[in-house]
Amino acid sequence: MSVVALFAWMITVFFGLILLVIWIIEYDRDFQSTAATRLPVPVISGHALLALGGLMLWIGYLLLDEKRLAWAAVAVLGAVAVLGLIMAARWVRVYRAYDDPGPALTRSTTAPPERHFPLPVVVVHGVMAVTTIVLVVLTALGAS
Repeated sequence: MSVVALFAWMITVFFGLILLVIWIIEYDRDFQSTAATRLPVPVISGHALLALGGLMLWIGYLLLDEKRLAWAAVAVLGAVAVLGLIMAARWVRVYRAYDDPGPALTRSTTAPPERHFPLPVVVVHGVMAVTTIVLVVLTALGAS
């Protein structure tokens, strides 16, 4: 189950990176007065860096079979989940408040960068995140 958790984590990171790239492409400080982002840079950065750090802890657990590394990964995932839930709550409000801005060349209104996130990518990222957390916690409990 620990290797399945690793693959689930990597899939979650993949979809998270898609969202991050979209946010970076759409984020423009010059237009923040008209369509300010609801996802602060420190929250996004902390979420991404903690998730990658936790993944490194999990890989260390798989290589060294140290129970402490598994529980450290669980703790890091807890922080990642809290930041992810904060961002999800803020994203839902933006998703509901702004119409779909459309392709870049035909936009007539400005929207926060997170409004450009494709709904299926957000959903898959969230579902895989929950799956990852469950698998990692179950594996850590089994390792104890």
